[in-house]
Amino acid sequence: MGFQEMEPIFGQLKAEWSAPQTNSLRPFLLHVHGLPTDPPALRFHVTDFHSNTWEALKTEQDLEDMRDVTCIGGSWSDFLDYVLASIKSDDVKLVLEGDSVEAARAKLIAQKAKGMPRITILLRKLVDAAASEAVANFSLELYKSLKNVQNLLINEQERCCHLSKAISVEQEKNETIQKQLDGFLYPKRQKLTKVTDKSKSDPASIMDSQNSPDSKAAQQPSTKVINRVVPTRRRAKVRGVLLQDTEDDAQN
Repeated sequence: MGFQEMEPIFGQLKAEWSAPQTNSLRPFLLHVHGLPTDPPALRFHVTDFHSNTWEALKTEQDLEDMRDVTCIGGSWSDFLDYVLASIKSDDVKLVLEGDSVEAARAKLIAQKAKGMPRITILLRKLVDAAASEAVANFSLELYKSLKNVQNLLINEQERCCHLSKAISVEQEKNETIQKQLDGFLYPKRQKLTKVTDKSKSDPASIMDSQNSPDSKAAQQPSTKVINRVVPTRRRAKVRGVLLQDTEDDAQN
């Protein structure tokens, strides 16, 4: 990714003094964007829109030197992605050095996450016309970014509106189809209900159902004879009587 293709970065910084100071600091904003210079460069602007405006220009060679200092491996694009991600993170600080009247030096410290390498960028202070021009460019770029966001929001709202209308049209079509289907099925359902009610309330139909061959077959008792086995006790008793009778006949 070239510097010119990158989206501008805006952010608010946590400004602090390197040593305790009595005077408070105004809120600072950050703007980072690419410059179509030769060689191409990244420009950093930091300002409180009052009396402190700072700038830094970093070419590809400057960033390569920073890469050697931070000892971050990987490809060049990976390192550039890490620098930009660090600048976009919530852990970006502006450290000012100087007396209680004004800051003489400033540096930008960015870190993607705790435990990761820190990116340190030294800033030079802008004064007079250079500071006014930097603040004017900052304000113009901030306005352009706001307009782009507004346009994206408007386009998204229009897309959502079109989708809502399309959904409403499809719902109306589904409701129409459902009504047509109900109108087609209702007479058949009504006829089936009438036939069922008539079957329940007509005695003749009930008698016909009871007199049907299947019903008669179910009502007739079973005539199958089951051969029961005579218990052993009873069989022995009968055989004993017959033997006694036979002996009496022999004596006579």
